[in-house]
Amino acid sequence: MSLLEVKHVSKRFGGLKAINDVSFLVKPGEVTFIVGPNGAGKTTLFNLITSVFHADSGSIHFEGRDISHLTPNGAAEIGIGRTFQLVKPLRNLTVLENVMLGAFLRTSSASKAEKEAAKVLSFLQMENVANLPARGMGLPTLKRLEIARALATQPKLILLDEVVAGLPTSEAIKLAMLLKRLPEWGISTIGGIEHVMQVVMRVADRVIVLDHGVLIAEGVPQDVVHRPEVIEAYLGSKYKEIAL
Repeated sequence: MSLLEVKHVSKRFGGLKAINDVSFLVKPGEVTFIVGPNGAGKTTLFNLITSVFHADSGSIHFEGRDISHLTPNGAAEIGIGRTFQLVKPLRNLTVLENVMLGAFLRTSSASKAEKEAAKVLSFLQMENVANLPARGMGLPTLKRLEIARALATQPKLILLDEVVAGLPTSEAIKLAMLLKRLPEWGISTIGGIEHVMQVVMRVADRVIVLDHGVLIAEGVPQDVVHRPEVIEAYLGSKYKEIAL
């Protein structure tokens, strides 16, 4: 059975159809990347899956359950975590305390929340900053903190919105290789990304390409990047060499 199933979903904002009849599946333990240029509809799709918005038509199922009209907190409670493009930690709290806030979704015990937060920070190689205030942290650390807060909710599926945006390529790849291990934790992953195709090629089991809200290609990365419609709409000829 699929973990997530998006069926013929569409969403309009005024005269703009941000998502147009999109359908796809995510299997348990799969790392899927949704790629496309700015404005392709990636964040809107994430907002539909996490119930920030509700689709105008179509349906979304998680573990066989229709979740099309949940609330955002309801989506988190059933095991859908996410990050946001703009990282906004509570800057007067430590890194550990920020992550504990996510852990409190599953427990009311401070000691259990601290234990879960510490486990997540260890996985993300952040033990050395655990007791430092979030204020003043650099972007690479803040990106990892955003992921840590989502992981602390113990999701079954995590949606990562532009998780490596703004990072140097070497740091982006380093972080991506950690994310590739999330299935070891029983967590499936959907990453939304704009231009860092090196990450997609190294990490993704499957790629979905959006263009103006329409799904134009889907498949394994090595296949998708060679498709003429993807090169024309998104990659451009200079990216062909990435897949070789």
